[in-house]
Amino acid sequence: MRVAFIRLGLSICILSFSTLVGAGCSTEASKIAETGSATSAGLAESPTKASRGATIEITPNSPADTVRAFYTALREKKFREAIFLTNLRPAIEGLTDVELKEFQLDFEAIARHVPKEIQINGEIVTGRTAVVTAKLPNDDLDKEEIQDIKLRKDGDVWVILTVDESAEKRIKQEGRNYFPALKIETHQDEARDMLDRVAKAQMAFATQNQGNYGDMEALIRAEFLPVDIRSSESTGYRYTVTVSADKKRYSASAVPAVYGKTGKLSFAVELDDAGQPRLTSRDVQAAKTK
Repeated sequence: MRVAFIRLGLSICILSFSTLVGAGCSTEASKIAETGSATSAGLAESPTKASRGATIEITPNSPADTVRAFYTALREKKFREAIFLTNLRPAIEGLTDVELKEFQLDFEAIARHVPKEIQINGEIVTGRTAVVTAKLPNDDLDKEEIQDIKLRKDGDVWVILTVDESAEKRIKQEGRNYFPALKIETHQDEARDMLDRVAKAQMAFATQNQGNYGDMEALIRAEFLPVDIRSSESTGYRYTVTVSADKKRYSASAVPAVYGKTGKLSFAVELDDAGQPRLTSRDVQAAKTK
């Protein structure tokens, strides 16, 4: 199953391709919070060291240096510092370390794909905007390719643009609620997709088993479903697959592991009278309060 946070705004700059340490914000992060600059917080190295792995010379506080500092912080799991270098910053400024810890698995799953050294091969500055080209993993994480990273200068600091203007407007409006709300949306989208996958898996399984459907373990053994469907840890949802005694009918469901945090909608797939799968969704908790 795809990592949830790959769709939570970091995809453009991480893989252009979506928790944190319980001990809290580091000294570097505190300085970033005060200055708005990671390079002034000591994340930038000397020009010689900063150019390591790059094909261009990288000067301190430049757009390329900001990109290098972002990936350095991300790879070192300094997630707060990394996000402070992007226009996602308003989304985490009001979150405590405990609240951010809820996204630890998502961020770490992305960070492990960051190369040890980022090859930066270009930097074009036009007024207060810039484009840095770097070699990064693609969406499928199976190879690296040259990609563009856009930046904007806010005051004296270069900021990586991870989301477009409409999303940035939403982030500014929602602030600390942005990541939690978007995580719910992402988990719900993935739950819907997973139940669609269950329906397709059952169709394939029945074709290979004299028209009989399989339970969840049978579908996993047949490699029609991923093993993480068993746990809500990465999915945010609890999945069930029920097969009738004669194995000629099945139903499946997806329920939020923690209502209001990992999801709000519950999903179900059942066969209609014609034997075709039908997906439905509803907010069970909201319905109970009416």
